[in-house]
Amino acid sequence: MSEKDQLTTHNYDGIQEYDNPMPGWWIMLFWGCIFFAFPYWLYYESGVPGRSIYDQYKEEVADNLRLQFAEIGELQLNSATVYKYKDDPKWLKVGESVFQMHCVACHAEKAEGKVGPNLTDDYWIHVKEIGDIATVVEKGANGQAMPAWGNRLHPNEIVLVAAYVASLQGSLPEGTGKPPEPNAKKIGPWQAPAAAEGKSDTESAPKAEQDAAKKQPES
Repeated sequence: MSEKDQLTTHNYDGIQEYDNPMPGWWIMLFWGCIFFAFPYWLYYESGVPGRSIYDQYKEEVADNLRLQFAEIGELQLNSATVYKYKDDPKWLKVGESVFQMHCVACHAEKAEGKVGPNLTDDYWIHVKEIGDIATVVEKGANGQAMPAWGNRLHPNEIVLVAAYVASLQGSLPEGTGKPPEPNAKKIGPWQAPAAAEGKSDTESAPKAEQDAAKKQPES
């Protein structure tokens, strides 16, 4: 028996094993994995700009939003737009998903109020008309007790979550959920905004010109 094929002293039911060193390629692979693991871990955790899992997630979300909102374009944050979508089941589902992702922690799953106020009753502090809901979502309120979401949500998401919240008015029996704040004021059902709201200056110009022409004295 050669010196290379030395046997161990162990004996398992008459079976013995060689006591040979590990192959050189295996040892190199082992140490190579160890030296590779640490820098790869640093790269995986921090990476390069745009390489992190969070950056990739944001990019995927942005791409998905572009595809999702291609049908409706970029919505305006005004009463006319919010009122239009508060009765649209298809887009209310999008607003509901935004609400469930970002709002339930403070307003609870059914918007009955938790840390934040009840959004299903008729009592509001910063809202007088339906478009004010979008403004509060965008800019925040109460010294940022209600955080501003304008820099974190797509404008369409703000409109649609505002429309979803507006659609919840009266969705729970009166007296259900968190009681209104002492300084909250009761408002009636959402009113359709003036037809002119939400129109572009170009759309409004012809009417303004017609009105001006009517006021001119005839020669």
